[in-house]
Amino acid sequence: MTARTPASGGAPIIDADGIGRTFTRSEGPLFRRRRRTVTAVRDVSFQVTAGEIVGYLGPNGAGKSTTMKMLTGILSPSAGRLRVTGLEPSRQRTRLAARMGVVFGQRTTLWWDLPLRDSLALTRHMYRVPARDHARRLAELTELLELGPFLATPVRQLSLGQRMRGDLTAALLHDPALLVLDEPTIGLDVVSKSTIREFLLRLNAERGTTILLTTHDLGDVERLCRRVIVIDHGSLAFDGDLAALRDGAPSPRTLVVDLAAPSEPIEVPGARTVRVRGTRQWLELDGNPAAVIADVSHHYAIADLTLNEPDIEDVVARLYRREGAARELSAG
Repeated sequence: MTARTPASGGAPIIDADGIGRTFTRSEGPLFRRRRRTVTAVRDVSFQVTAGEIVGYLGPNGAGKSTTMKMLTGILSPSAGRLRVTGLEPSRQRTRLAARMGVVFGQRTTLWWDLPLRDSLALTRHMYRVPARDHARRLAELTELLELGPFLATPVRQLSLGQRMRGDLTAALLHDPALLVLDEPTIGLDVVSKSTIREFLLRLNAERGTTILLTTHDLGDVERLCRRVIVIDHGSLAFDGDLAALRDGAPSPRTLVVDLAAPSEPIEVPGARTVRVRGTRQWLELDGNPAAVIADVSHHYAIADLTLNEPDIEDVVARLYRREGAARELSAG
């Protein structure tokens, strides 16, 4: 792939300044309905610079989908200022579409009954990509995503992994500066997930494509993202690198010990045994891992040791609980 020339002026690809979104709902009996204002996103500010891969995380109902709809121009912010690739999304959607690619894991942009090749040809006309550029980009993406064996297959007959690779191709044929992905690996098998993750890393490294990713698959985050933004109850809960997220909401490490023979629960300073199954024991560490490992090795006959770092899912869950406790304390 040929690297993209950086945008002039160093302006951020995404610039969100205090954005919010409210909705009005009608409730109650038919002739006595009341209107209630619901806040989905409130006072969210962040910037994404060219070439970043950023994870946008949060539980269901946190405001992720509403944010994505504002970024793509489907919804207008009720408050704040938003620019994506220098454009105001809701007012300049057509121009923005030429600079952005979007993939929703649970919905396809491909034509269900057409062969994949024909779907991608129609996409070329939608984005008004010159035939020569389309042919070159399609050849590149066909090789990188291994589309060749099923380009002639109707979309409805593709596996989920094949269809996702087709959707990625459709989103990238016009060479966007920004790729927005919503659950791109949902429902995929391990091999398909790995293929897509490695492709996205290569796309970012070689093309400089900026990627904003929402996902519940924390494997995606750990493999792809150095920076994560966490949103909870519509508000920004965290914005920083993965290591800082772990430090800000620490989860204990786990030492898995395989003993030479069954034993009573291991007792050493700086750790507590949380599970025993046969000769294998799981220790939750409070102290220095090296000191704990040294103590265990000194006092017990060890067959094997494995130190497991906490899952990002656990870290994020702890962050939610911490933020929730802080809100209750401030409300009280």
